[in-house]
Amino acid sequence: MARLVKISRSNAALETLSYPLSREVEAAELDDMTVELANGEKNLGELVADLGSDTYHSVDDLRDELFEYLPEEALGEVEEAEREG
Repeated sequence: MARLVKISRSNAALETLSYPLSREVEAAELDDMTVELANGEKNLGELVADLGSDTYHSVDDLRDELFEYLPEEALGEVEEAEREG
């Protein structure tokens, strides 16, 4: 069963992984997680698979790229404030 987590709370899931990590391995590790966005839900593994970097050296690298990849309407006001802060 897929885990459901708000995008603003996804950092905890990303922190459970060992870095550096390739995009393919990361996508497979997160395939059982669905993130709740302001405009719907998406599989986190699929989102990571669509990102541009081949390797992530830290949770910050991955989170920053993920938040830049998602459109603002998906993040909503709360997540946008967290991204800027």
